[in-house]
Amino acid sequence: MKNFNILLLVFAVLLLSACGDCTKKFKPADEISSIEDLLEEYVIANENQDFDLIEKIWAPASDIILYGTDTDERLMGWTNIRNAYKEQFSQINDTYITASDQFIKLNFTGTTAWFAETLDYNFVYKGEAKSFKGLRFTGVLEKIDGQWKIVQAHLSLPANIDIGK
Repeated sequence: MKNFNILLLVFAVLLLSACGDCTKKFKPADEISSIEDLLEEYVIANENQDFDLIEKIWAPASDIILYGTDTDERLMGWTNIRNAYKEQFSQINDTYITASDQFIKLNFTGTTAWFAETLDYNFVYKGEAKSFKGLRFTGVLEKIDGQWKIVQAHLSLPANIDIGK
């Protein structure tokens, strides 16, 4: 019985020490509000082609990833994502984006979150007005040094496929 109590005590200590941030209190509503603000900043940064703001939104790491709407658009690391934004900003202008159907979820420690939303993305490309309606934008955020940062994102266009309804 003594061995069982020692084993139970060791297990309890390991369990409590496994999550250093678990005891920190956070307010989910405040964190969700901060993430909503960050996603709004993402829209504003794209509309204004504000590269400095884009840079503040993304984690500056080599292991972040963005899947874009093109088949081969798998951008790994901040350097590749940064270059893609610079290229995009050089080719389009007069951008207007509306977001809807936003969903945000936090993990139990308040340090990781994921989101999904729908974007209508309007812009001018080579003098011609273009529009992506119903663009799906999903991703993962981490709280790094007290700030929410995007670490993974995926943009996709809905397909209109008739499969014999």
